[in-house]
Amino acid sequence: MREFLIFMLMFTAAPGSTPEAREWTAADGAVIRYRWSAPETTEPGKTHPLVLFLHGSGERGDDNHAQLKHGVIPILAGAAALGTPVFLIAPQCPRDRWWSEPAPDRTRLDDSGRPNELLDNVLALMADIQSKHPVDPKRLHVTGISMGGFGTWDLLGRCPGRFASAMPICGGGDPSRAAAFKDVPVWAFHGDADERVPVEATRRMIEALEKADGKPKVTYYPGVGHDAWTRTYDDPEVIRWLLEPKSIERSGGE
Repeated sequence: MREFLIFMLMFTAAPGSTPEAREWTAADGAVIRYRWSAPETTEPGKTHPLVLFLHGSGERGDDNHAQLKHGVIPILAGAAALGTPVFLIAPQCPRDRWWSEPAPDRTRLDDSGRPNELLDNVLALMADIQSKHPVDPKRLHVTGISMGGFGTWDLLGRCPGRFASAMPICGGGDPSRAAAFKDVPVWAFHGDADERVPVEATRRMIEALEKADGKPKVTYYPGVGHDAWTRTYDDPEVIRWLLEPKSIERSGGE
């Protein structure tokens, strides 16, 4: 009921933000199904932030709808409430794939550094959209939940100069790569009673960033299990932080 009410509120208040079902064919022939939202109107010479949302493992498939279950609607509703027009991309991961495969204990990434055609194609989709729409190249933001949290950490390690901020929720990454994106503003979230992805996954990444002289933000929810995303995306200050302009020194390559 809660998700339905949020869904209806967003569509009533911000019809221009309706996530549209789209498909895009990558250079390797792979078809990326995704949901797309754009500002209702744009002005010549004015650019807007873009949010990449990576869903969790339960929303994998090919219906191009399941990825709307968590995160997308609250992010758009929060942006509308702030009066901040945004572009948003929410691709859907195929059923038999992972954005980035975690280690068996789910405390870290298992395939960091290996070729990842799926994430490469998502980045290519972003680049194609940037070439066709007034996206602010200095305000590219990535966030994801669970499997998408792992994907968020992985993208930071693979292309640390691409994103202006990142918000991984109940995911983990590769601590050995943290120094490459220490200057990227990160706000991570995790429930300390999470039985699916241990909170240690986030703790390791935060400790690695701090050791590399990074200044990440982190919120641990006492007694909260795997669903750390509901209260995160429902918090207006979190959405404000995600979308606000940030001045950072970018390190690493694209």
